[in-house]
Amino acid sequence: MAARILVINGPNLNLLGSREKDIYGSRTLSELETELKEAARDLDLEVSFYQSNHEGELIDRIHQADKENYQVLIINAGALTHYSIALHDALKAISLPAIEVHMSNIYRREEFRHKSYVSPAAVGGIFGFGAMSYHLALAAAAQLLKEV
Repeated sequence: MAARILVINGPNLNLLGSREKDIYGSRTLSELETELKEAARDLDLEVSFYQSNHEGELIDRIHQADKENYQVLIINAGALTHYSIALHDALKAISLPAIEVHMSNIYRREEFRHKSYVSPAAVGGIFGFGAMSYHLALAAAAQLLKEV
């Protein structure tokens, strides 16, 4: 049975492909999800996706993931990364390892983006490689599962 990975995307990531293409590229979230499903098959993983623009819904999904037999969580919390202690607490409250992902390098952007409340609750983070950040996170998840 393939290991299960949940990819959670936060606010505004539903607008990938149309928002700030110079930062996020022209690939839509749906296109990215299709690519990741194909990559997951090659890694003998099963990947599911969730996106919300609402902090409470993201927290509820994180809590639920822990009960649904997922083995790793990949999360791009969007702007909530920089101020949501509640997301931090939700990630700390579950037993799943989390990998933080950002398409842009948050440390090369505005000063307010340099603080991540997700990072201290994650096993690691991948930043600044555009859509490839998700592919790298998927590969990292596969490696984490081999080490368990």
